Amino acid sequence: QVHLVESGGGLVPAGGSLRLSCAPSRRTFSMYAMGWFRQAPGKEREIVAAISWNSGNTYYTDSVKGRFTISRDNAKNTMYLQMSSLKPEDTAVYYCAADDTRNPGSIRTMRYAYDYWGQGTQVTVSS
Repeated sequence: QVHLVESGGGLVPAGGSLRLSCAPSRRTFSMYAMGWFRQAPGKEREIVAAISWNSGNTYYTDSVKGRFTISRDNAKNTMYLQMSSLKPEDTAVYYCAADDTRNPGSIRTMRYAYDYWGQGTQVTVSS
């Protein structure tokens, strides 16, 4: 079982930036495809971005393209989401997710494809 821990959320004015981090609660040497999801009040949890183990493949939902950047540092067992030009509609609880993989270049974009989840971190963008 892998427990993921997110950090870096907070309150930021529109146009501002935040960087979210996600790491397992203990060091793991397994290979994981990873992703960021978000859930706003009254809405379904949706994919924001995904990244393969080798960082060779990434995915972004249309609404964040050009504003958000997903990355990872496997030596530090940490994944990041750099968010810039934030908008009030980006307000949500952000979750990181991971899934075991044997293919270092594979990514997951569907919620049900992920086995491990963090507890979430709140991002609030004020207008």
